[in-house]
Amino acid sequence: MKLQFYIPENETLRKYIEGYYFIADDASEEIEEYFTFPNNYCIVSINSDSSVTFNENQISIVPSAKKNIYANLIYNYTKPITIRYERPIKEITIYFKPLGINRFLENWEIMFSSLQPVEFGSHFDDFEREMSRIFHISERQIQRNEFEAYWLSKFRYKDFRKIENILVDLESNMKIADIALKNNISRKHLYKLIYKHLGKSPMDYRKIFRFRNTIDSKARVRNLTELSYKNEFYDQPHFVKDFKALTKSSPNSFFKNVDIEIKNIWRFI
Repeated sequence: MKLQFYIPENETLRKYIEGYYFIADDASEEIEEYFTFPNNYCIVSINSDSSVTFNENQISIVPSAKKNIYANLIYNYTKPITIRYERPIKEITIYFKPLGINRFLENWEIMFSSLQPVEFGSHFDDFEREMSRIFHISERQIQRNEFEAYWLSKFRYKDFRKIENILVDLESNMKIADIALKNNISRKHLYKLIYKHLGKSPMDYRKIFRFRNTIDSKARVRNLTELSYKNEFYDQPHFVKDFKALTKSSPNSFFKNVDIEIKNIWRFI
């Protein structure tokens, strides 16, 4: 599978988009299958001329004789998802940072209350037409320029400072009750705010943030005990329990089998 992860060149987009990648149709007959692990991004995948099916914790993509553009959004998952390509197809996948996609949509509250994966193409009248045009650009740099220009045209400034401050507190391991008290709201209202803006609970956000931060800091520690301590797990059993819940494997097995140096952390099957 041929893909490369790109960080947006546009300064505004970099604030809200972690990156995106293209998958090229290289005419290979090989089946590609991998696990993708929980994160706090909103992930929009756009497929050209393909059929996409969804089962519990599995997404399957096959080429289609019908010309089409299909896009879906995943905004919250707490277990690994298996992605299976019957054959390589054309795809663009974009990773929006927490609260990032909210700057590009007007109906994100409805979206975050919808069953996943959420059909995405209907959010913009010109989406399918423009994505089809971008897929047909052969020069990658021009393709990137047009892709970023499209998303920049959808950007709208919105003030999310209150929620951003709450997320900082969630990432700092402050108690939920103390975060609510600091913001003069009830715990129930705090939960509603996070669900409304991110489509997940404060505890899921924190659990996944700690998991991802642990991966990012792995290279800077000597062993797993130090790693769990540095990332403020209560103890070693808590560290192991969270890893098994999010990856279906122990920390030791996970780090042996996954390349943590790449941006999009997958485990090929």
